[in-house]
Amino acid sequence: MTVLVDDAVWPAHGRLWAHLISDDSLEELHAFAAAQGISRRAFDRDHYDVPADILPALLAAGAEHVGGKELTRRLIRSGLRVRARDRR
Repeated sequence: MTVLVDDAVWPAHGRLWAHLISDDSLEELHAFAAAQGISRRAFDRDHYDVPADILPALLAAGAEHVGGKELTRRLIRSGLRVRARDRR
């Protein structure tokens, strides 16, 4: 049971964004996000988009920092990954 966050490298709306996932369950992910005050609107099928400025708080709350490739590998391994072609 682990919540993971990658590097904030995705630009949008004048900010950089990272991805927050669980490698265990969406319930765990939603609970962690809610406890950190992250709106459910930030959820995108298998991850939350989170702004760079809250990364220190997420890490302090127990999220594990990993690189983007590792985050993707762990999400796929968990069975929670929603493939790009299924996002339509």
